[in-house]
Order: sequence, then C-alpha cells, then structure tokens
Amino acid sequence: MMSLQTSVLGLSLAYVLLSVLLLAAMIWLPVRRLFKIAAILTASAFYVVVFFASQGLLGWSAPVAVPDRFQVLWTRVLEPNPAQGEPGAIHLWLEELDDANLPSGVPRAYLLPYSRELAGRISAAQAEIEKGNPQGGRSQFFGNPPHNAGVIGPVNAAAPPGGDPSGGGLLDPEFLGGQSKSVELAPLPKPVLPPKDIP
Repeated sequence: MMSLQTSVLGLSLAYVLLSVLLLAAMIWLPVRRLFKIAAILTASAFYVVVFFASQGLLGWSAPVAVPDRFQVLWTRVLEPNPAQGEPGAIHLWLEELDDANLPSGVPRAYLLPYSRELAGRISAAQAEIEKGNPQGGRSQFFGNPPHNAGVIGPVNAAAPPGGDPSGGGLLDPEFLGGQSKSVELAPLPKPVLPPKDIP
C-alpha cells in the first residue's frame, strides 16, 4: 500500500514541478500582472485536484502487464455485449510470487482484454479456486510454444510481442500498456523452503 501512495505522491509532485517551471517562464513574459496571479492560483488549485483525482484511480483494475509469476486470488470475466458496444474484459486479482513461490503479500487488480480462449481458462481456474485448489500462473510473450497449441495458422516464434499472435508491434496499444503477454494458468506450486539443519 505504501508504494501506491508513493506513486500518487510522485505523480502529484511531477505535476507541481512542471507547473513551477511553466510559471517561472511566465515571469519573464510581457503579460499583465493580474493574468500571472490568476495562472499561479489556478495551477496551485490543480495540485490538490490531481492528488485527490489520482487517489480515485487506485481501486480500478490496471491495464498493465501481469507479473511473471503469480497466484490467482480471484477473477471476474465480463462477456462481450455487442448490443451495448462493450468488448468484454477479464479482471484478475493477483499476488506476485518470488523464485521460491512465496507470495509478496501485496495483491493487485489487473485488466486484460477479452478473448474466448482466455476467458475459458480463467473460468476453469476460478472453479478450482472455489473448490479450494489454489491456482498460480505465469505470463509469457505471445509466440511461445505453450501458447501456440491453440493457435490456428503459422506463428513466428521469434516475433516481438504485440497485441495478439498475428500482429501488433511496438505501436499496438496493448503492447504499450504491457498487455502483450499470454497468461498461462496451472495449480499453484508449493513454496520452495530452505533445507532444515538437523543436528
């Protein structure tokens, strides 16, 4: 939670810095003093607006790349609704795992674009979670062999990550948002504990 607050504070301070630089440049502009005072007061008011507006974003699922290794805590699949113009979405509540499969203790919500194949895998994982079987996963770039099993047609395994196996590229919005990875799910592996010293 501390890192989230630090990010919000950093964003607000960045806005303050940019505003101070712009206002400092305005000092030398040949405009009326009343306009300069109004600009300073407006920028100062927006410091507070930016801080509190960014606080409201913390509860939403983030459209960023999932961790490389994670435990699935809960899921929500929203089916597409063409009548309403909604493309569908997949919400995941995940906790990052370290190399020993131990959780970080900081769960986070992620938003993935909807696909029928991914929705099926997520729903199956959710059913296992509800039965009491913890589920884990890994993120892999599209084009890796485990993900290619369900892909019809040729796929370039050496292709850079994009929005889907058939295209994308560096200007794909999903690539820019970090969503160019495939999510593979499996039962959660047991933690790797250090050996016990028995005297």
